[in-house]
Amino acid sequence: MNLRNVAIIAHVDHGKTTLVDQLFRQSGTFRDNQRVEERAMDSNDLEKERGITILAKPTSVDWSPDGTEENSIRINIVDTPGHADFGGEVERILSMVDGVVLLVDSSEGAMPQTKFVTGKALALGLRPIVVVNKVDRPDQRIQEVLDEVFDLFVSLDANDDQLDFPVLYASGRNGYASEDPDRREGTLAPLFQKIVDHVPPPALDVDAPFTFLVTLLDRDNFLGRVLTGRVTSGKVRANQAIHALDMDGNIIETGRASKIMTFRGLDRVPTDEAQAGDIISLAGLAVATVSNTIADTSVSVPIQAQPIDPPTLSMRFAVNDSPMAGREGSKVTSRMIRDRLFREAESNVAIKVTESADKDSFEVAGRGELQLGVLIETMRREGFELGISRPRVLYGEDDHGKRTEPYETVVIDVDGEYSGTVVEKMAIRKGEMTDMRPSGGGKTRITFSAPSRGLIGYHGEFLSDTRGTGIMNRLFEKYGPHKGKIEGRKNGVLISNGAGEANAYALGPLEERGILFVGVGTPLYEGMIIGENAKPDDLEVNPMKSKQLTNFRSTGKDDAIRLTPPKVMTLEQAIAYIDDDEMVEVTPKSIRLRKAILDPNERKKAGRKKEAA
Repeated sequence: MNLRNVAIIAHVDHGKTTLVDQLFRQSGTFRDNQRVEERAMDSNDLEKERGITILAKPTSVDWSPDGTEENSIRINIVDTPGHADFGGEVERILSMVDGVVLLVDSSEGAMPQTKFVTGKALALGLRPIVVVNKVDRPDQRIQEVLDEVFDLFVSLDANDDQLDFPVLYASGRNGYASEDPDRREGTLAPLFQKIVDHVPPPALDVDAPFTFLVTLLDRDNFLGRVLTGRVTSGKVRANQAIHALDMDGNIIETGRASKIMTFRGLDRVPTDEAQAGDIISLAGLAVATVSNTIADTSVSVPIQAQPIDPPTLSMRFAVNDSPMAGREGSKVTSRMIRDRLFREAESNVAIKVTESADKDSFEVAGRGELQLGVLIETMRREGFELGISRPRVLYGEDDHGKRTEPYETVVIDVDGEYSGTVVEKMAIRKGEMTDMRPSGGGKTRITFSAPSRGLIGYHGEFLSDTRGTGIMNRLFEKYGPHKGKIEGRKNGVLISNGAGEANAYALGPLEERGILFVGVGTPLYEGMIIGENAKPDDLEVNPMKSKQLTNFRSTGKDDAIRLTPPKVMTLEQAIAYIDDDEMVEVTPKSIRLRKAILDPNERKKAGRKKEAA
């Protein structure tokens, strides 16, 4: 078959999406005069802003070794997320492909998130092609990086075929790849050729009945539910009778394949027929979801689906009950929030949603702060108002009934002068150092095994400690023994004692108390957090107090009040900052910090009850 299915694996910011751009250009997918945005595969606004891939997306290019159409080979490429928080996408995607291209940065080398996805790919028996990207970097260390990749494969129990991997040296931005590490020009033809030679064509039975495993779920305003995956066996034609089976072989629903679409470049193109090996999108079913088998009505045995790692972190999403609720968002009711969250859980199998008994809040469990932060940001842009609690880890139990908690492997790259501070801070958070070595350019790479609980809220402090030069990468490692109490935030907060607008006369003296989060004219309400106290206790203050106007003339002119600009937090920083008795109020226009109980008297009563307990 003139068909190859391949996934591209890379750590965040190692140049994967940029390389796919060049594959498009050099395969003739885009016309010469076609205007194409950079990082064309990052179709979502958040992906473009953050420069990370969040959703796995299939695409295809047609490439011919000799430039003729009759020898053309279709290569289906799946762009996978680089961050472990979105690993639920990756685990399913790998079942659609027959080979993987592992992209590693010529300076940073193999990072923890690369390890996570590569481990999944090797376990499925996929043979990798290693591409060392950004070889034109001045701080490249190609040979050491290749040694690291080999050691990584050995540690992941790769077999002899997988260890005998081909290597290419490339620059995705400049559009060349070569087997010669010193070459700095050319095209990506060697990479196309290597994919064709090294990745086997789909070895699937075209004559068997049609079967298809759903790996991605999408919605379309006209077609309804759109299911994407690879045809495992047989052929499917438009309007063919099909049914959906769950993992136990029970029939969920029956229907017809009303629309079949294949991928051509960035577009989904309708087709009348697809056969084994093709990656397609299929519409016509209303209930079938991820990991279900779609098959001809004669088939009763489902395809085995990949198990998904469990969520490790949860947050409470509540209806916004602050005094400013409903002013900025259009979707504020619990029913709207419920429908949106359950819709998300349907298409994103790494997220679990449970409804509280009082029906006005929902426990949303996911892989990490970034994944849940992206969900909140997406909902916020859709017009939702929410109250978000502090993230908490999901505990487990071992065979002896003892409590366990999730641990993460944390790999930190810092300048040598800051390594002492980082080791000290990680020790406070119960992290154990497992490795420490120089990584070139005056930097040190330190590896820790740390409980996820201790890492909540650490990233901002880490950037301050390393003057913004440190890089921290985290990856779920295991469930291990509970580490006991971990010290949280040391400082208390400044709380507004009334409602109104903040004014300069009141904020001036409050600057001496700590760091302010609000500026002049910010609308406030009772119980809203307006700053961080320099001391450990919470302090109620009046940020609305104005100067008394009298008919007495002062002897000197009033000093002009000069305020330091307030500290404005991003959504992730706010979620990481809050304590257990605090919440983040998220609306389409604002992010506010507040106490969960706004009334100061009720707050004191709740505090006393907690101490008594």
